[in-house]
Amino acid sequence: MTDAIERARPNRRSGRAARRASEAGNSEFRLLLFVHGSKDPRWRAPFEKMTAQLQEQLGVERVRLVYMEFAGPDLLAVANEAVRDGVTRLRLLPLFLAGGAHVANDIPEQVNAAQSRHPELRIEVLPPIGEDPRFVTLLRDIAAESARDSS
Repeated sequence: MTDAIERARPNRRSGRAARRASEAGNSEFRLLLFVHGSKDPRWRAPFEKMTAQLQEQLGVERVRLVYMEFAGPDLLAVANEAVRDGVTRLRLLPLFLAGGAHVANDIPEQVNAAQSRHPELRIEVLPPIGEDPRFVTLLRDIAAESARDSS
């Protein structure tokens, strides 16, 4: 990732933004679940359900679902919201199976655009979820179970 993506920015919040963050129980940190996107609501439904479950578990203000394209909100809209809420740090978790062109090119471009607009934000891009060994193990176990002859 580029230095611009990983670079911490000074905290320049107004008193009003700080109050909103405090009132929301915000710890100046928000997790962004970053997905490709689709116009088809059936494709979006499992991600929306997972986001709602995480918001219930971690707090509504702590988690946002972000679409790269074909649906909203996009990263810039969520960055705008974060700044309004007094959030200074975003952790972006790409819900992609592997690091292809979207992870290597498109995500950094969108992050750089958001940081250009909001230099006070620190946006940390995490590795794609598909690179997590726990996820790989889960997929392998599901595939192995599917390969068993149930007759």
